[in-house]
Amino acid sequence: MAIENPSREEIGKILKNAKRIAVVGLSDNPERTSYMVSKAMQDNGYEIIPVNPSIKEALGVKAVASLKEIEGRVDIVNVFRRSEFLPEIAKEFHEIDCDVFWAQLGVVNEEAYEFLKSHGYTVIMDRCIKVEHALTK
Repeated sequence: MAIENPSREEIGKILKNAKRIAVVGLSDNPERTSYMVSKAMQDNGYEIIPVNPSIKEALGVKAVASLKEIEGRVDIVNVFRRSEFLPEIAKEFHEIDCDVFWAQLGVVNEEAYEFLKSHGYTVIMDRCIKVEHALTK
């Protein structure tokens, strides 16, 4: 199965309706892409939840070690990890209350995609959430 992202119009609707974004692999280093992208999303009104067992906080928010530690519903899980980690992240994602799995630019994994689609989730891969937000405002 080839990976097929939602249309830009659908992505725009997802971003307009989203409030909370869990960011897997968010760094506390302001020079890292995950930090810059998440800061831009935070500056645009989204609540960012850092998911990284290696840091205490990022962007002024206490980090959690895993998706399962997040309290309440999340609208989007945005992943900044290498492609080979997506299957295990997808399985953890399946255990929380969220409908949209988003893998950042350059991050793609067909096994994770097929698992998530077979469970009815919206899956976006190889797209930058900050760029899509700017294009669909």
